[in-house]
Amino acid sequence: MDNNEIILTEEQKEMLVSVVKSERKTDEPLTPSQIVNELDKYIIGQSAAKKAVAIALRNRWRRQQVDEELLREEIMPNNIIMIGPTGVGKTEIARRLARLAKAPFTKVEATKFTEVGYVGRDVESMIRDLVERSVQMVRDEETEAIEEKAKVHAEERLLDILIPPVMPSPSFDTETSEEMENNKRTREKFRQMLRDGKLNDKTIELDVTVDSGASMQIMGPFGMDDMGINIQDMMSSIMPKKSKKRKMKVKEARIYLEKEEAEKLIDMDAVVKEAVQRAENNGIVFVDEIDKIASRSGSGAGSGPEVSREGVQRDLLPIVEGTSVNTRYGQINTDHILFIASGAFHVSKPSDLIPELQGRFPIRVELRSLTEEDFIKILTLPENALIKQYSALMESEKIKLNFDESAISAIAKTAAEVNAEVTNIGARRLHTILTTLLEDLLFNAPDNLEESEITVDSKLVDKRLGDIAKNSDLSKFIL
Repeated sequence: MDNNEIILTEEQKEMLVSVVKSERKTDEPLTPSQIVNELDKYIIGQSAAKKAVAIALRNRWRRQQVDEELLREEIMPNNIIMIGPTGVGKTEIARRLARLAKAPFTKVEATKFTEVGYVGRDVESMIRDLVERSVQMVRDEETEAIEEKAKVHAEERLLDILIPPVMPSPSFDTETSEEMENNKRTREKFRQMLRDGKLNDKTIELDVTVDSGASMQIMGPFGMDDMGINIQDMMSSIMPKKSKKRKMKVKEARIYLEKEEAEKLIDMDAVVKEAVQRAENNGIVFVDEIDKIASRSGSGAGSGPEVSREGVQRDLLPIVEGTSVNTRYGQINTDHILFIASGAFHVSKPSDLIPELQGRFPIRVELRSLTEEDFIKILTLPENALIKQYSALMESEKIKLNFDESAISAIAKTAAEVNAEVTNIGARRLHTILTTLLEDLLFNAPDNLEESEITVDSKLVDKRLGDIAKNSDLSKFIL
């Protein structure tokens, strides 16, 4: 038998197999049903929209598994348009989807864009924002991967400042050897003190790099970033970098040096290459309020605002269809970026969008208005439920906040009634109602040293909200 052979017991073999299986599962992409299950943890209802985005996300992975490169390039994403009133979960679905996919994601509002020639942002800036997010995402991953190595390098630099190393002289003698040994032992003692935090408050002098081009700003009618030009990068490459002495605590210096060493270790060319690839193949752009740039039904032709809305649509069309956009990291192809648009479409209809743009959003899902039952679920079921959030906030004041079932039902009923009578703002109504309900408690909590537990019931809800909810004029301003 080979001396180097490792013999595992049956129990150890089973543990090893389970570990390998679990690791394999984490690397596999989520199935559509798993994506829906994850979305269910944060968003109540809206199964049709969840199903549509889950299929779209899975199709992105399927496309990348296609062996034939030419065919893979021809498979385009099915862009989605979500139709429904505000506050029903449109934005939250897109945001959670991006987190599940670990994909670059950017959210833009269509109203921020204007037709070329008008004052406003260029539609291409959404792609530049997406690439910036992608670069930051990859950079963060790389920073995490080399974190330990950066810490080691930073520690050595700190020791060099605290106890400068003794360099061997040309005539290496016994005295120099002893001095080097003593220096080495002292450095190791200081290294341990450094790791134990005993030197955190010691002040040292550090050479800090100052970018002479960073403070220069060029102002003009258009943002330079919107033109794909980064003036600071251009100036920093031309102007020499200077350094200046700065005094700081060891604790602060360690953070600065770790960051500096991490920047040295990261290959930015590789980061940019990976980021561009992710943005082009996995990027998700969420265009909110797309109904605001649709020409309203029955409006007269030739009016200025309507022309501007149609102009924005026409500028948006090539981006969604697939084009190349200039960015500070090179040209980005938008053919395979997934676009998810949303709008309430209270005044206009999806058919009011120009036909070419409608065709680029082949999947349409309608999100229904939230009911009283939905509000009860929103208050209690999601992992980030509002009641859980307020309870956690009050725990910071050493107060345990409880809501009984009657209070939750009363809050949900009030939210549904105010939405029906005033303006339907969906789940956002719960924020205004809970803030009004708990206003006195949130204000007096720091001074309340007697009560350690408070229970909210239907009587308190009726006392605080009853009159306001019944008076529609008051509801408009308060709830």
